[in-house]
Amino acid sequence: MAEQTVNSQPTHESTSPGIELTPRALERVRAMAAKEGLGPDQGLRVGVVGGGCSGFQYTLNFDSQKEGDSVTTLDGIRVLVDELSLPYIAGTTLDYVEGLHNAGFRFDNPRASRVCGCGSSFSA
Repeated sequence: MAEQTVNSQPTHESTSPGIELTPRALERVRAMAAKEGLGPDQGLRVGVVGGGCSGFQYTLNFDSQKEGDSVTTLDGIRVLVDELSLPYIAGTTLDYVEGLHNAGFRFDNPRASRVCGCGSSFSA
């Protein structure tokens, strides 16, 4: 990993991202970012917090880069992952699915030993 300085904050640009986004997820994120009027300095933050019905819960939001983030650009979308979340979601694929009853992002995490029915909670 190469270390660079962007806006005086150290960053780790990665060519092997901790997370992949499917074409549908990239399209949806791009549309949401355009609707929010986000600038090039912001990206999709993917993280993990304690909680949910299985122990950990995924988080998604738009944010600016913070010190220690792993930053990957996937088809023009900046993906930010904090250093504490990265070990839990490395290798995860984020997809966007639409169905009769709901639509939303779905995580396919090979590190999850148990996944809740809601799809947003897991245990490692």
